[in-house]
Amino acid sequence: MPNWTDEQLAAIEQRDGSLLVSAAAGSGKTAVLVERVLRRLTDAHAPVDIDRFLLVTYTNAAAAEMRGKIADAVTARLGEHPDDLRLRRQLLLVHRAQITTVHAFCLNLAREQFAALNLIPDFRIGDEGELAELMEETMEDVLEAGYDRED
Repeated sequence: MPNWTDEQLAAIEQRDGSLLVSAAAGSGKTAVLVERVLRRLTDAHAPVDIDRFLLVTYTNAAAAEMRGKIADAVTARLGEHPDDLRLRRQLLLVHRAQITTVHAFCLNLAREQFAALNLIPDFRIGDEGELAELMEETMEDVLEAGYDRED
């Protein structure tokens, strides 16, 4: 077991409400979150299934790393308790867990709530080329409107 700092241990053990972990690169954020999730999955009194969590990162690589480390931690614990059906279930569910990027989470939310957002159901995100073209057209429109007003 790692030697957790007081702040890390507080983040691991905090139970009431949501938790935001923000710290410099290499400070152990992923290790803290993996330990926090593992403890919640294996809590003797009120265990939580992995697919009930929302873990949001900034990059696809960080999300994939977190998913892999959680799966590795569950696998290691399962090695210690091979007959634990709950752990086996968590290992299967880890691939359904919401471990995602901010952008992917927001896109998924918009797809689920398109009607409330007054969007067409098959909306899509433009690629960089399309977005650059739209920005150029918009800039031309703004400048032309300014010229027309002699502004």
